[in-house]
Amino acid sequence: MTSERILVVAPSWVGDAILAEPLIALLREPYEEPVVDVLAPPWCAPVFGRMRGVRRLIEAPFAHGRLALPARRVLASELKAAGYSRAIVLPNSWKSALVPFLARIPRRTGYVGEFRYGLLNDARRLDAKAMPRLVDRFAALAVSPGTLVPMPPGPVLVPDVANRGAAMRAMRLRTDRPVAILCPGAEYGPAKRWPPTHFADLAARLLADGRQVWLVGSPNDKLAASSVLQAAGEPGRRMLDLTGRTDLGTAIDLMSLASVVISNDSGLMHAAAAVGVPVVALFGSSSPVYTPPLSPVAHVARIAIPCSPCFKRECPLGHFKCMRELSPEVVYNLARSAALPE
Repeated sequence: MTSERILVVAPSWVGDAILAEPLIALLREPYEEPVVDVLAPPWCAPVFGRMRGVRRLIEAPFAHGRLALPARRVLASELKAAGYSRAIVLPNSWKSALVPFLARIPRRTGYVGEFRYGLLNDARRLDAKAMPRLVDRFAALAVSPGTLVPMPPGPVLVPDVANRGAAMRAMRLRTDRPVAILCPGAEYGPAKRWPPTHFADLAARLLADGRQVWLVGSPNDKLAASSVLQAAGEPGRRMLDLTGRTDLGTAIDLMSLASVVISNDSGLMHAAAAVGVPVVALFGSSSPVYTPPLSPVAHVARIAIPCSPCFKRECPLGHFKCMRELSPEVVYNLARSAALPE
């Protein structure tokens, strides 16, 4: 089979980028060699670097939310010479479809989004009820309209073992005792974050079981981690705070060492599921129907209340019951049952 050259324009959110992996798996399946290049923001680059079938990663040189038309024209000119036969645009924004259009890529696929007729010549209308999950919506773009798409598998990320080993040596990490990783941050906003006191209670229980507890996250999660340590008191001195000490790729690699990961609905939740370790995913303002952790060893922890999910950055009613009333005991019991055998 003659191979195509396909450009995938990636989402800006890390979790959404991970959910694009099954699409890339469908695109690579008929070919012996990778055929997919990915245009992605620099903060998502480590995600695509750990996907099988990505031939080339192209960093998008545009600040978030900026049109930057001259820069888009320059990039389009470079991509035009690459001879792509097809582009798949995953974000719904008008700007995200500009580069494939300016590069004159013959077939430009994506959902209608922000009135993108013309920019896309294979524009699809989304049936949200038929495809409630984001992963299915992405995967459907791999095939022609009306074609039955098989249920995509969960995303798979391949840890960089050499990088993981170097990070362990640099930070003097050991795995002589089981590792429980907590991810107390969530980039989208505080409504997605389980209370620090609850994380602290959970960590104390895990420590009492003889586990190590590592806090993992970006520099933006440092405040959330500090709040957990402060709430924990004496047990906090036995936790290891790695927030801000690793880049995203290294965080993904280290997650593959965990016996269990407990995470808010975030990019790191999807990363943990994608490297195949047991996950307990904490949902409140967001929906496990839309972006669940896709792994046979992932478990969702949430309580059913009428106002959840609201998809707001902050609780619009001020009570934050969806997370506050999700008890540490419930999450601990899920984590204990989910964890890899010691």
